[in-house]
Order: sequence, then C-alpha cells, then structure tokens
Amino acid sequence: MDIRNIAIIAHVDHGKTTLTDALLQQAGFVVASMDSNALEQERGITIYSKNASLLYKDTKINLVDTPGHADFSSEVERILRSIDCVLLLVDAQEGPMPQTKFVLKKSLELGLKPIVVINKIDKPAARPAIVQEMVYELFLDLGANDEQLEFPVVFAAAKQGFAINQIGDEQKDLSPLLEAVLAHVPPASKASASELPLAAQPFNLAYDNFLGRCSICRVYEGKILSGQNVTILSHDVPNRTAKITKLFTFSGLERKEVESAEAGDIVMVAGLGQINIGDTIAANADATPLPAIKIDEPTICLNFLVNNSPFAGREGKYVTNRQLKERLEKELEVNVGLRVDFSDTNFYKVYGRGELHVAILLENMRREGYEMQVSQPQVIIREEADGKYEPFEEITIDIPEGISGIVIEKMSKRKGQMTDLRTHNGQTRILFEIPTRGILGYRNEFVVDTRGEGILCSHFIGFKPHAGEIERNQLGSMVSMIAGKALAYSLWNLQERGVLYISPNTEVYTGMVLGNVAKGNDLDVNPIKGKKLTNVRASGTDEAIQLTPPWDITLERGLSIMNEDEYLEVTPHNIRLRKQNLKK
Repeated sequence: MDIRNIAIIAHVDHGKTTLTDALLQQAGFVVASMDSNALEQERGITIYSKNASLLYKDTKINLVDTPGHADFSSEVERILRSIDCVLLLVDAQEGPMPQTKFVLKKSLELGLKPIVVINKIDKPAARPAIVQEMVYELFLDLGANDEQLEFPVVFAAAKQGFAINQIGDEQKDLSPLLEAVLAHVPPASKASASELPLAAQPFNLAYDNFLGRCSICRVYEGKILSGQNVTILSHDVPNRTAKITKLFTFSGLERKEVESAEAGDIVMVAGLGQINIGDTIAANADATPLPAIKIDEPTICLNFLVNNSPFAGREGKYVTNRQLKERLEKELEVNVGLRVDFSDTNFYKVYGRGELHVAILLENMRREGYEMQVSQPQVIIREEADGKYEPFEEITIDIPEGISGIVIEKMSKRKGQMTDLRTHNGQTRILFEIPTRGILGYRNEFVVDTRGEGILCSHFIGFKPHAGEIERNQLGSMVSMIAGKALAYSLWNLQERGVLYISPNTEVYTGMVLGNVAKGNDLDVNPIKGKKLTNVRASGTDEAIQLTPPWDITLERGLSIMNEDEYLEVTPHNIRLRKQNLKK
C-alpha cells in the first residue's frame, strides 16, 4: 500500500486539531476529539503530539497532530524528522504568528516542502489573499529555496469541514486538501527500502501500564516483525539487544496490533525497555545508526521539594521524597523537553521550556495525588569563554492602536528591543526581542495594561549575551503572623494595602502569603482578628463589610508572581504561596 506521512503544524489555536478531527470524520471514523487528555480539553490547547491515520484512494495517510504552544515545541521538533511533508496552517485573520515562524523554520531547515493551508476563511474578518502574501514573505525571510517557495495553497474552514483550491470555488468537503496531499507529498514506501535490513527510529514515547515503555517509530528501511530480535544503537550508551513483544499500527485514532509493517510506515513498538528518542532499531549490531534527533535546550529551572508546610499531608496521597523522585523519573521517560538533576537529596532541580511547560507537569502531578513545593523559576545562564549568555525570546503583541505606549514602555524597561511595528484596521502588531528574564511574570501585568484586549505570544530564539540588570516593580507580600481561620472583618481592613489571594473562612498558617502589598515591602498581618463587640447598637455606627473578590492563585499565576524567598505549595485541592522561612 502507498503510504504518505504528514504532520500538521501551526501556531496555538489556528485549528490543527479541528482539521485532523474533520479529516478523520470524512474518512468514516467516529472521532470525539484528538485532544483526549483532560487538561487539553479544559484549556483548549494541544499539549501532547498524537498519531492517527486514514485511507484515501487506496493510500494510507499517517497524520501527526502537534502542539502549537512554544513551551511544547520539543514535541514538534522530533516529529518533523519522521515525516515527509507538513501542512502549515495559518489563520486567515491573524496571519503568521511566532510559533508559525518557529515550526516553519525547523521544517525548511530539514528540507521539507510545506503545503500551506489558510484556515478559518469563514471568519467575518478573514483576509486570505493578504495572509497568503504574508506567508510568502515569511518563507522569504526564513531563507526558503526556490523549490520550497513554490508551495501549494489550499483554503479551508476546518470547523465547517470543507477545503477549496481558489476563493469562490464550491464548498463541499476536504477532498481538495487530500488531493493536494497525494499530489505533493512524496510516497514514504519505496519498493527497494523494504528489501534492506531493518532500520527504524523512535520519535515519540508512550507508557502503558501493561506493556511498559513503548516507542512510536518511523520504519525507514526493511520490515519490522512482532517477536523479532533487534539491536538498539544509541549515540551515548553501548549497543544492546532486545525483543519486540508487540507491534501496532494506527487506524484512525486507535492502535491496531499487527504481525509486521513495511518501510515507510509509522508503528508503535513494545518490549524494547529503556529506549530513547533518536536511538536506532536495527536488525544487527554492525548497522549504521540513523542521525540523532537534536532537541533545543530548556530555558528555565526551579526546585521541586517535599511539602513541609503546617498543612502538609492533609490532602495528598504521595507526599515523600522517594515518591516525588519516582514520579519525576517516570515523567522523564515520555517528556523529552524536561531535564531533572537528582544529585541533591533535599530537592530536585527541574529544567523546562517555560512556565506553562512546568505548570502542566505540576497540574498532572497534583491530580494524581502528589503534594510538593516549588521555588521561583529562574532562567538558565550559560558561562562561556567570552562572557555570560542567557535565553532570548521573540514576542509578538497584538493590541488596539491607542494603548501601544504603555506596552512599549514596559517592554523597554525589561530590556526588550522593538524589531517591527505595523498597524492594520485599528490593530497594532509589535515585535520585540527580549531576555526570558524580562518576560517572566509580565503576562498578568500585560492583561491589566491592555484591559484584556491584547494578545501576547512568544517563542525561544536562542542564547544571546547577558542583557544586564532588569528593573521590575517588585510587589511585597502580605504574610500571616498567626494560624487560624481568616475573618471578613480583618480582610476588609487589609484589602486597602494591596490585592488579597484568599477569601473569608480560609484556613491560614504562620508564614503563608495572603496577598500582595503595592509598596514593595513585606507586611506581617493578622487575618483572624475579629471586631470588638459591645451592647450598644446604633444604625449609623456599623459599617457594611464589602470585600473585593480575591485574586485566585492558579499554577501559572503563582509561578509568575512569587518572590525569590517564597515557595508555591501545590496540593491536590489547594495552591498556596508561603515564605521559605515561615517565622522571622
């Protein structure tokens, strides 16, 4: 059977998953959603890349749906090596965004020829012709060769389930897109490759409670068989032998057990033990290893510790140091963008791609019943022979025309350098290059400054010379000096000093952070003080207690607002901020 391997890449929320679902539904599969993970459904974003396949005109098309958020770009990088073409989705209103640029750059570097899909042409403000020009400019900026510049363009509305070759064509189904795939994607299966010895490479990992660690591989040469003895060739550890216990291919979203698979197909293999992404599965030890898959380095780090607050162990099922270490080791098996340093016994240093990357890990752990504390995220500074280097990001900001001044002022204070500014239909798009240190903790300020009307997107562009000191409006913390239940009367008096994070009747302990203080210095407060009562009552002397709703601490918000001397306490039912030293 003819096989075509494609990945769908785009910026977050440009319609990758919707398009994949629509393609599978047209092929006759019953699909709820590719975003099967509970966190993906709640947040409306793709976090983990997923495999699917469909049949069209006797051709098997293997689809890989990839995340669009910059923090999960390690998921995208390794997938691009295993496929033969990408569908680059671009929103017909927004045009190319930071992650569009990142994933397209990686694709062009690998020599792939993208098929451009201008999606959401059913939007009232869609401008497909202008966006097509913007995409062409992006290809030129990224140094695409002449062959790559001859990219085919398909217009689509994935939610409505149709694609067309030209604006004004009849809107029926997604067949024009599938026809473009057959016409422009090179066949993955070559007759000569099937006769060679086996050579396959894992590009994704999965964990199964019954099968253990599984690897999702592209078979480059030869035939892979269930029960076959193979040699694992690694770039950093000695070669070893293993036996394939189970072999699966994909049909729709389901995996289907098979006895063998040909060159060009994407398969899931069980029984290979501690196999890593980029290893080579070969028929014998003297085979040549396939080129390693390189993944960009993490940009931030923070410490994970056992929860030792006065409320420790109340809610969690897993609360010990050993259980925390085992869970992080298990995460490393499937999360390739993560690094963990286990050398210190008091805490574990975790390296990630961004605040959201770490927040998703923490959210998954707390839902599984883990309790822990984490320190403030810090950027990774590299010491080179010619000085210090730190991670930089490119920021794209879309805001209404009249409020760009405050944003430019704040970004320049954080060492951001403006590289582009354009205005279209009352909307301003500004591009900045800024140290990752400058963007940590800014997103909440940005929402307030732009009155919720701004969109801020970022992507990592590399390590550059250290930008020097960054001045920040550091908020102080309102710290409880006593344990007990917070009372409305006390909080009513405290809310004048800053923003509260708790509501009345919340249990507090000494050293817990209850809110922030605008003046920038920490303030010890008593949140359990009640009103002194007397027998005398008069209608004019009692004031009504009116409390402003508290600022609930979520994981991302907690990671961005915490100070250096604080921990974020994460439990299955609560997220609290606390001082590292509870008592002065």
